[in-house]
Amino acid sequence: MSLIITDERPQAALVLADGEVFLGRGFGSRGTVTAEVVFNTAMTGYQEIVTDPSYTGQIVTLTYPHIGNVGVNSQDEESGRVCAAGLIIRSESPVVSNFRAEKSLSDYLAAAGVVGLCEIDTRRLTRILRTKGAQPGTIVTAAGDALTAEEIEGARKAAASWGSMVGRDLAREVTCKAPYEFKEGTWSLTANDGTPGFRQPQEFKFKVVAYDFGVKRNILRLMADRGIALTVVPAQTPVEEVLAMNPDGVFLSNGPGDPEPCTYAIEAARECLKRRIPLFGICLGHQIMGLAAGGKTLKMPFGHHGANHPVLDKANGRVYITSQNHGFAVDAATLPENVKVTHVSLFDGSLQGMRFIDAPAMSFQGHPEASPGPHDIEPLFDKFVELMQEARA
Repeated sequence: MSLIITDERPQAALVLADGEVFLGRGFGSRGTVTAEVVFNTAMTGYQEIVTDPSYTGQIVTLTYPHIGNVGVNSQDEESGRVCAAGLIIRSESPVVSNFRAEKSLSDYLAAAGVVGLCEIDTRRLTRILRTKGAQPGTIVTAAGDALTAEEIEGARKAAASWGSMVGRDLAREVTCKAPYEFKEGTWSLTANDGTPGFRQPQEFKFKVVAYDFGVKRNILRLMADRGIALTVVPAQTPVEEVLAMNPDGVFLSNGPGDPEPCTYAIEAARECLKRRIPLFGICLGHQIMGLAAGGKTLKMPFGHHGANHPVLDKANGRVYITSQNHGFAVDAATLPENVKVTHVSLFDGSLQGMRFIDAPAMSFQGHPEASPGPHDIEPLFDKFVELMQEARA
């Protein structure tokens, strides 16, 4: 007797703007979504990836083939919602097995109304994106038993007309609605008297105002671990209001989209530099600091998305393996003489870090908080503390 297994998941497809079609199965929510398609090479941390606000407006393709085996939980969310427009994977795990799991990835996406696609050749898709560059695409789920030619053609037209990330100010869309205080440390199995939970710092030595352009929670937690009490403010908060709080430092967070339209943030960064307020920028915040200094930014062909990116520290020759998530970069050739390049990518030579010679300011393009990824570059948070200590002295 033979066993016949029927896949009851709906037929679905990814249709790229250039006309490429990938037929597979849908998971998560049923529906149609169009956005920029990118690939991420991280082997772990799919929940942190899909809840990272920097993925707003993007469909994420995970190159690691087997996804979903550890489920999802409320502790590993990097924001309050699923931010990726859609998710593409090779194989959805039929089993969830982890002591922290609260639900499956598919149920998690369905509850968030986010469309997923699986059972496609993600290696072929990644090669296309790597060769031709990131491009718009549409995930479409069949309305009936199978996709029709009309549904495929509609998806192609939607992808072809989507446009580009260039010129899109997404930071103002994902930012918080009102200021809030943040004093929660990182999660640990032995955080509170040997029991699992988030660490609770006992003493706060510094006060920092963090501009929220799409901030990840673990960035804030790692600063709280270092005795920093944070006030998180909306992206368009006037710099005068921030400085009136008399902070020891100002932080410019990660976030999605093109940095150039964020003129409000560029002006805020420029004023902080002028007044010599200790300033630290990550990802989009790094790009904003580059623009505030007078440099220019550019759209990368396919960006950096993954947890295995080697970065060179030019001061000591040390190589760090870092987590990355960005589609734009600061053009190092356009920076003025008062800005020193501190880190470069060993993949493509692009600018990864810089510091200001005439101001207590520094920035990094990658993600020193990881989530997911290696923690090699986490000491940058300690350097921010040192900047604030020196400013006090």
